[in-house]
Amino acid sequence: MVSANRLELLQIADAVAREKLIERELVIEAMEESLGKAARSRYGAEYDIRAFIDRTTGEIAMSRALEVVEEVENHFTEIPLAEARLKNPAAEVGDFITEPLPAMDFGRIAAQTAKQVIVQKVREAERERQYEEFKDRVGEIINGIAKRVEYGNVIVDLGRAEAIIRRDQLIPRETYRVGDRVRGYIRDVRSETRGPQIFMSRTAPEFMAKLFAMEVPEIYDGIIEVKAVARDPGSRAKIGVISYDSSIDPVGACVGMRGSRVQAVVNELQGEKIDIIPWNDDAATFIVNALQPAEVTKVVMDEDAQRIEVVVPDEQLSQAIGRRGQNVRLASQLTGWDIDIMTEAEESERRQTEFNERSAMFIEHLNVDEMVAQLLVSEGFTSLEEVAFVEADELSSIDGFDEDTAEELQARARESLEEANQKALAAARELGAEDSLIAFEGLTPQMVLALATDGVTTLDEFARCADWELAGGFTTIDGKRVKDDGLLESFEISLEEAQYLVMKARIEAGIVDPADLEVAAEEGEEGTEDEADPKGDDDGKAQEEAGLA
Repeated sequence: MVSANRLELLQIADAVAREKLIERELVIEAMEESLGKAARSRYGAEYDIRAFIDRTTGEIAMSRALEVVEEVENHFTEIPLAEARLKNPAAEVGDFITEPLPAMDFGRIAAQTAKQVIVQKVREAERERQYEEFKDRVGEIINGIAKRVEYGNVIVDLGRAEAIIRRDQLIPRETYRVGDRVRGYIRDVRSETRGPQIFMSRTAPEFMAKLFAMEVPEIYDGIIEVKAVARDPGSRAKIGVISYDSSIDPVGACVGMRGSRVQAVVNELQGEKIDIIPWNDDAATFIVNALQPAEVTKVVMDEDAQRIEVVVPDEQLSQAIGRRGQNVRLASQLTGWDIDIMTEAEESERRQTEFNERSAMFIEHLNVDEMVAQLLVSEGFTSLEEVAFVEADELSSIDGFDEDTAEELQARARESLEEANQKALAAARELGAEDSLIAFEGLTPQMVLALATDGVTTLDEFARCADWELAGGFTTIDGKRVKDDGLLESFEISLEEAQYLVMKARIEAGIVDPADLEVAAEEGEEGTEDEADPKGDDDGKAQEEAGLA
């Protein structure tokens, strides 16, 4: 490049810009910087020497730049204001005075330095161009050619960049050779020192959703939406779809004529079997659909714990669970609910066990015979509290009961509860429970005993508990919901009730000032109004983005 004439210099810049798909100006700026660096190696590294290439003629001009300052500290790069004004009367502090330098011939080392600078600058510009091009393409499906395979990872040539599919993002048992066509989902694009890193995936649930969008025009047009996808890559998958046009069957549209549409996706995913499930806003209905092909006879839901018990016929158990638990696992991933499956025989046995346990409890605490106890259980009574505090009419309306019987049962239930309360308080006091905790309104004696058993013996200690420590909850670890047991969870206390009790205890213990709560509440209301309508417009519109569950 150094020996090239002026016109060839511009031709080289044009050629590099075309080859690397970057701006011509960036290449010329890199050349200017490289020439300046080469000149400094000749004149001295302490000088600020700059090169300028005429964009039309290719003429190279070299100059020495001096910064105008009040007081000179570096004579190589600075010039006092008075001296600068002799050269340029309009010079001010901070301006630069340039002194032209004579043309020079670059030596071999200087030429090599210039070449290295140009290569580095062009490479940086190319990396920046690649990152800018692909950073907004996360979430797209892209095609490429397998360039090489390293330690199970596939490097994919995308034409204007390279991407990597890590081994764990490849469908099991699929292999690629150099030159094979590769289609994948862009999961992430990162700007790193060695250049942009484009990460592709063939196992991501979104990859399947995008493939269906390519094969099913109704999904592309927004008539049908893919609500959720769960995959066991290379083996089986479930996909939940919903239609916003009542005349279009979402499952049929995704299957296609003679299965042509779904088969195209199956072929791309190495034969992965796909169950297409109609989405339903009712969680129970959707879960029943998701467990297909197994038939479900009964469901029992626990919405707080996001858990559901599913009862299936005895002969359907293995089909509902699936091979190695695959069917129920995918259904759980698809719906976001923890699913417990039991047979009708197991459910009947459990119901009978609960019936016997409750009957035995009523026989013991109410001192009644087996028939009366079983009548109470059959009518839906599950605890002494329900018998003690229910309206007397509900008891007297049971066949075989009259008002006297109802009153007697309630009296015995209250007496039994009082006796149990006294025993619980005595046990709690032995464990160190203080009167401040015992007298706190909202805690039963059994709750106080449970707290004391766990070491919470004062109102101050109770006030410093977190709401989830009392009510329990779930923590997501590595994508799995892990149960956190609460101190009072066995008493079926909700998270909102726990929050109320904790805040009330903090106020009584003097940890929180009620006045501060009022101020915070007022500020919160004002902030909410400002966020909802910061300009005071009445026609603000909320927009929802539909995505994968």
